[in-house]
Amino acid sequence: MTLASAPARALRIGPIDLDVPVVLAPMAGITNTAFRLLCREYGAGLYVSEMITSRALVERNDTTMRLIRHHESETPRSIQLYGVDPKTIAEAVRIIVAEDHADHIDLNFGCPVPKVTRKGGGAALPWKTGLFAEIVDQAVKAAGDIPLTVKMRKGIDADHLTFLDAGRAAEDAGAAAVALHARTASEFYSGHADWNAIGELKQAVTSIPVLGNGDIWSADDAVRMMAETDCDGVVVGRGCLGRPWLFGDLAAAFGAESRPVDATLGFVADAFRRHAQLLVEFLEDEDHGCRDIRKHVAWYFKGYPVGSDVRTGLATAQSLAHIDDLLGQLDRDAPYPGADAEGQRGRAGRPKRPALPDKWLDSRDVAGDTGEMLRGAEIENSGG
Repeated sequence: MTLASAPARALRIGPIDLDVPVVLAPMAGITNTAFRLLCREYGAGLYVSEMITSRALVERNDTTMRLIRHHESETPRSIQLYGVDPKTIAEAVRIIVAEDHADHIDLNFGCPVPKVTRKGGGAALPWKTGLFAEIVDQAVKAAGDIPLTVKMRKGIDADHLTFLDAGRAAEDAGAAAVALHARTASEFYSGHADWNAIGELKQAVTSIPVLGNGDIWSADDAVRMMAETDCDGVVVGRGCLGRPWLFGDLAAAFGAESRPVDATLGFVADAFRRHAQLLVEFLEDEDHGCRDIRKHVAWYFKGYPVGSDVRTGLATAQSLAHIDDLLGQLDRDAPYPGADAEGQRGRAGRPKRPALPDKWLDSRDVAGDTGEMLRGAEIENSGG
């Protein structure tokens, strides 16, 4: 693995000082306590929870209340909220602050998933400029001394870009930082991220940090993004799937102390086993934890000489003992396979027409039926 190096860089988000300008992106079903702990063991930065629905938090849904819990070793603690109603989001923020659930709150305006955008949420919401500004304004006020940040996409599609307006509005409302996934909702995760847009946002938003997200598969990519865009930090999502030690590489690249990694198959197997153990502890159930680790098998062992029988076994294992037996069959000395293990991970797909509420693009204001639809979206997203 070739690692770039850069001058020592730190990042300040409100009162939070980070040794390196690196943030773990929220990923549904991935960035739970177990994965966050594992990433922290390798590197440094800010590690954000899975996306939490504000309505579910206000209703104190059991699953949601478990998802917002942090391990005692996690600091700073970070939670990402999703919602479409300013009052509900503000109330969720007040609960987080009053009950000391987090040291940092992020608002999701970047999700491109149809079940979110068809109700006006995620990457669709910044199109409604007044609603977006009101959500951020009320959330910032409710957060008080807790820094609140915004994560967003370029817009809905190439003809309906929102990131510059949204970035300025978030800055004006008092957000502590903004992060841009440099794709539109219509691009989903396809093609290549438009890093030029990150540079544009950095020029437009000047008083708070601007973070870049998209196509960071290695420490070299992170260093290059910051050099090319002048952004203040990077947000890493799919690049760390099956590779939590990427945060160690990133820490080293930005001048922090970090252990060098020799990613032999034995090293990867140990990381996988550690992840499984942490999931069992987090979920408080061995069967559940071993089922949850299954989705990570292909990511961890991408490019490595792991036979189909072992891969299939790991993807169906029901106990840690079974996982141990399977990992024991591997050639622990097999070296890092280079290019075969690198590049894109996770979902990609093709560009697609975003699912949007009826007549959503006709106006950038919220009125009448649209307002009713948004209130209904909060109710339908109740539960986690």
